[in-house]
This record gives sequence, structure tokens and C-alpha cells, in this order.
Amino acid sequence: YQRSLRRVQLYGPTNFAPVVNHVARSAATVLDGSQYFVLLIITDGVISDMAQTKEAIVNAAKLPMSIIIVGVGQAEFDGKIWGLEDTGG
Repeated sequence: YQRSLRRVQLYGPTNFAPVVNHVARSAATVLDGSQYFVLLIITDGVISDMAQTKEAIVNAAKLPMSIIIVGVGQAEFDGKIWGLEDTGG
């Protein structure tokens, strides 16, 4: 990771909804229990499209998938996507 980090430029905006929706579309095609999807997002920035990301996560909640978001770097991460605790997601 440290070696790779020196070779890439990290910049925003940090939009998660497109990738969540992409994986959700794949997960929605496999409802027989034969596959499970894990989306790991490693980010150095605060989510730029929070409303769209919340909606994408709530829409994916019943699908065979998990979403793991790991914050790295100096950005301020509080460990929550505010509002999801109220939606049952």
C-alpha cells in the first residue's frame, strides 16, 4: 500500500453511489444464494455524494452483498454514514 500510494494521485470528488449501484446490479442477478458480493471501498476522502450513497445502500440492503468502507489518510472519518441508522439499513 505504501509503495502504491506514492505512485498514484488521490483526488476528489469521492462519489460512492456509482460503484455501490454497479455491484448491486450484479448482486440482483443472483438471488438463488449461490453467490455473495463484498464491496470494499478504500477512500482518502469524505463522501461527496452522501444522499445518493445513502439511497444506493438502502436499495441494496436486501441483496446478497456487504459494503465495507475504510477511510485512510488525514481526512476526518467518523465511522458513520449519517441517516442509515433510521432507515433500518
